[in-house]
Amino acid sequence: MIRYQVRPLHPGTHLFQVHLRVARPEPGGQSLSLPAWIPGSYKIRDYARHVVRLEARSSDGPLHPVKQDKQTWRLPACSGPLEIEYVVYAWDLSVRGAHCDQRHAYFNGPALLLRPHGRDHLPCTIEIQRPAQPAARDWQVATSLAPEAVDGDGFGRYRAEDYADLIDHPVEMGRLDRVRFAVRGVPHFITVNGRHHGDLDRLARDLAAICEAEADLFGELPLDRYGFLIQVTGEDYGGLEHRDSCSLICARHELPRPGLEAPDEAYRRLLGLCAHEYFHLWHVKRIRPLAFQRGGLEAEVHTRLLWVFEGITSYYDDLMLVRSGRITARAYLDLLAHTLTRVWRGSGRFKQSLAESGFDAWTRFYQQDENAPNAIVSYYAKGALVALALDLHLRLRAGTDLDRIMRTLWERHGRTGEGLPEEGFERLTAEVAGIDLSDFFAHYVHGTADPPLEELLAAFGVALHLRPRKDAKDQGGAMDAFAPAEVPPWLGLDHDGASPPRVTRVYDGGPAQSAGIAPGDRLLALDGVEIRAAMLPEMLQAIPGPRRLHLFRGDELLELEVTPAEPPADTCELRLEEGDPAACARRREWLRES
Repeated sequence: MIRYQVRPLHPGTHLFQVHLRVARPEPGGQSLSLPAWIPGSYKIRDYARHVVRLEARSSDGPLHPVKQDKQTWRLPACSGPLEIEYVVYAWDLSVRGAHCDQRHAYFNGPALLLRPHGRDHLPCTIEIQRPAQPAARDWQVATSLAPEAVDGDGFGRYRAEDYADLIDHPVEMGRLDRVRFAVRGVPHFITVNGRHHGDLDRLARDLAAICEAEADLFGELPLDRYGFLIQVTGEDYGGLEHRDSCSLICARHELPRPGLEAPDEAYRRLLGLCAHEYFHLWHVKRIRPLAFQRGGLEAEVHTRLLWVFEGITSYYDDLMLVRSGRITARAYLDLLAHTLTRVWRGSGRFKQSLAESGFDAWTRFYQQDENAPNAIVSYYAKGALVALALDLHLRLRAGTDLDRIMRTLWERHGRTGEGLPEEGFERLTAEVAGIDLSDFFAHYVHGTADPPLEELLAAFGVALHLRPRKDAKDQGGAMDAFAPAEVPPWLGLDHDGASPPRVTRVYDGGPAQSAGIAPGDRLLALDGVEIRAAMLPEMLQAIPGPRRLHLFRGDELLELEVTPAEPPADTCELRLEEGDPAACARRREWLRES
């Protein structure tokens, strides 16, 4: 048995104190480590850098840990139980790390709980202790860990099957607003920490419908309980899946307002995030790449399947909102148009394939620089579009759909725990569909071609139209009619909105790139007139033709000639078409429209 005790210390220090007891340490000496990453993050986190003190002792007396590498400590052989006490700095307000102050305490297991090598297969208990400060007297605990001996607020002892199970249940402590619901008889809970005025009963009703729709897709709900742990802030956004729960962080205005009739854009964003992480309880936490099963948590594990696991999930997260009746078909097209616009605006999709995007996630997608739109593609966003294209292609050409593929994937790799090999998804899809899909995967997954979505969507009663952007905030959307719009001149760059504006990105083939403007440049004057960020569009529109631009690059003043141009047609509009009864019937079947 491996035993942990965790207690937040004084909130001003932002520290957790952890006590670890290994009853029977390894005979030749015990090694301990913190993971360097966790599935779902696809980025080296180096949690061990936050350990500020580590001490150990046994019946033989004090032991002296020796650092083996950036995340591993080695203790000498000893007799009797091994007692380790250590302190971890916790000031990472995210879903991936640990954070504590006077308002709450949160930890994701890999950020806090040392792994005892050679003993990590043993059952574990963890005692979560209430902080000593008076402000924590009314705190509660939220976690999907199995309780063993806890008080009415959830403080006390929990159990886990082994170390891997232990670190897959995040823990939130604080003044929590809580609401419960059930899906297929399985209890679910939502906890919210942070100031808010959200209608949590409305959120519970909507999530119950979304979770039910996802359980229907896979045919079963393989767990005993599930929790949505939500941290509310001013503007943050993110989520991380776990086996029986998910950690979410969102802006407070994204919670549903009391009296809200239909989900607005902010609330749709939160529902989509919840739908995404819930989908992962099947597709990532139980259906897993074989590469992840073979690899450890100490170094990068590469796979070309991230488009399958994250891209397909990103396709279904918004689709589940309409299938569950939470949003209309038109609202779904609005979300889809935004995804199309986001992908179509990056020329990197012509330089990096989806398969390469997943393989290079560690070094490129999660280490993006100012040239990212020109060099890489998102396996989330373009992966969602390829999943859409695959679904529609299967419905038109094979008499089946992606839903059936996902159910088969669950039956063969989720229920069994058998890892999905690199070529496994393509083989399984072709087998179930009964058609040759080699060209599809060669062009859109291993190649850099755009999927033929205009043609495919038309067969389902959806018209796709591309036009130039109207302004920097224009992301396209669902339209009742396609109408020409006045298009302002475009420089082909993004800036930070300050005055003077600092260039953040320069796009391939645009006027800024042709003129030699670079990220980091500060735009000072156009034709001798000071540039203010808010007035730049009007300044560009005032005079056609070449313009004289002054800028600072570093501490040097440069003068360049730039010719504003019409923006490219990379903004997507979608429209429901009702003229073809067969296409409308296919659309109703796809979206589950009533």
